[in-house]
Amino acid sequence: MPERYYEQKHFIEDISLYFEQMGIPRMSGRILGVLLIADPPEQSIDDLCAVLGASKSAISINTRLLDEMGLIERVPSPVPRRVYYRFVAGGWVVFMRMRFRLMASLHQIAERGLELLHDQDPYLRERLQEAHDMFSLIEDQLPQILTELEEARKA
Repeated sequence: MPERYYEQKHFIEDISLYFEQMGIPRMSGRILGVLLIADPPEQSIDDLCAVLGASKSAISINTRLLDEMGLIERVPSPVPRRVYYRFVAGGWVVFMRMRFRLMASLHQIAERGLELLHDQDPYLRERLQEAHDMFSLIEDQLPQILTELEEARKA
């Protein structure tokens, strides 16, 4: 096999391991890895099965998850009764906005925890204060960064 083949396999596995660390199924990461480097960008479920050596069921379940996350999308098929997927243009911004909403929820929970401990020793509040301060900074700066990325893509 050519060296490029092994480099691509390694890239796909790196993406899968990264997503697995985030609590996302490894197969979802593998599919995403394939779609990030695929030529053509649109790949059928059969194509994904062949590249990954996975069942149609595994591919179907995990493409649905990636679609819900805003990272991939179904595209019109040139072949009747076949489903094709590709990475969504701007998918990383959509993904980060989703993660941002999760962080905002945790920020609110940290604020509630600080209220619970308002009359306690500052030492006890330190853990929640750190989370609160970090999420405050992210809420202040991340939306602008994502907006700038979107505007740069459109330009």
